[in-house]
Amino acid sequence: MSGTYPDLNGKVVLVTGGSRGIGARTAAAFAAQGAKVCVVGRDAKALDGVVERITGDGGTATRAVADVTDAAAVEEARRHTESLLGPVDVLAAFAGGQGLPVPTVELTERRWREVLDSDLTSVFLTVRAFLPGMVERGSGSVITMSSAAGRQPSQANLAYGVANAGVVMLTRHLATEAGPRGVRVNCLAPSAILTETTEARMPAGVRDKIAALHPLNRMGVPEDVVAAALFLASDSASWLTGLTVDVAGGRVTN
Repeated sequence: MSGTYPDLNGKVVLVTGGSRGIGARTAAAFAAQGAKVCVVGRDAKALDGVVERITGDGGTATRAVADVTDAAAVEEARRHTESLLGPVDVLAAFAGGQGLPVPTVELTERRWREVLDSDLTSVFLTVRAFLPGMVERGSGSVITMSSAAGRQPSQANLAYGVANAGVVMLTRHLATEAGPRGVRVNCLAPSAILTETTEARMPAGVRDKIAALHPLNRMGVPEDVVAAALFLASDSASWLTGLTVDVAGGRVTN
């Protein structure tokens, strides 16, 4: 269960990758804290569903349909959000997830570039659109999304691992650069999160084997990541920046 953070009440939060899974749960959790939320993704119907669930529970939400590998689309999402909700206080750059296993000898140049665009360039473009406003206002919290695959070798494809390792360094660099201007930048690196998609595609026996690889002997759930995101965005984490939180059940320890 997520904690309660009164300081998030009234904040404007934008979540990329917000149409389903961890992104959608994160958006709903921020709205439950009283934040005004914009969810961003490519699937308009799925985004509408997220907004309807949030507003049906009494929250405030809108959506912006955008491909976050397209700089112009991200900029339009920023303008849309600011016109309806106001300047963004918390940016959760959660889009990505191109980790399906592919042997490196079979990884084409085209696929390499697609994965880096989806999981690394998208984060850069998203942050670039919102960071200037945060710096100008002298406040803001940015939360990026990496993966355990960016922290240690894994069965995910090489491009995914490299892209997510890049997100970790992007976070550390931005934290150093933006910290003196009042902006905090932190990263989440989940491992083996049992989203709806994972649950549908992964047989129970495989889930048990993956759970056994983690010292806590279970797979993670979206709420594990959501709880960390709320904390990092809140004033309770006001002395934390440049941090990568391994939401990994003890499997990743450095």
